[in-house]
Amino acid sequence: MNTPDFQRDYSIDEISSASSVKAFMNRVFGLMSVALLISGFTAFQFSETMLNMLMSGGTLMMYALMFSPFIFILVMNFGFNKLSPMALTLTFIGFSIVMGMSLSTIFLIYDFGTIAKVFFITAGLFGTMAILGFTTSTDLSKMGTLLMMALIGMIIASVVNWFMHSSQLDYIISCVGVLVFTGLTAYDVQRLKRIGMGIEYGTATASKLAVMGALSLYLDFINLFMYLLRVFGNNRD
Repeated sequence: MNTPDFQRDYSIDEISSASSVKAFMNRVFGLMSVALLISGFTAFQFSETMLNMLMSGGTLMMYALMFSPFIFILVMNFGFNKLSPMALTLTFIGFSIVMGMSLSTIFLIYDFGTIAKVFFITAGLFGTMAILGFTTSTDLSKMGTLLMMALIGMIIASVVNWFMHSSQLDYIISCVGVLVFTGLTAYDVQRLKRIGMGIEYGTATASKLAVMGALSLYLDFINLFMYLLRVFGNNRD
């Protein structure tokens, strides 16, 4: 029996769509991986400079480096429509370098073995949740809304704890942070998969959306890593 033409066309479209999603997600994860490598290398190389900066009283410069990544995020978000794919990609790379500089302080607080151990734990947990988010048929939209609300609560609690200096509250915030960004990883991957299904891969818009998707997953990974480091890491003392 011959397969009806409309079924044959649907199968071709379905295969084409799956191929586009795969290509889109590969680009997202590729950009994210490159950014993580750049940040890690920069953080390690800049740690001694950061130490010298602290010892010479350059506290203001240190805080400037810590908060400068937010400027890049704002530029990428508000300049999405105006920036070309190449400009957006270069901005993302610049962000990863500056982010690495701001993360260099972890090498002054934790020993290298602890950082490496927590990094591999983070990679394993992130990878598991990414696979779950990509393969699950369950709609994670409602979970994403709840996680964003929890994230806002964490930010408020962190600001309050900035003045309270409570180690117990800091530990609670860190534990909640691990749960929030574990869930957000699965949610963001599913969200990006749906974006990949709804765009034509190879266009300028698709390229820029891939960069923004890489930024989202990069932030999920870094935040998950930092909260796990605060929960399980042993400082040099």
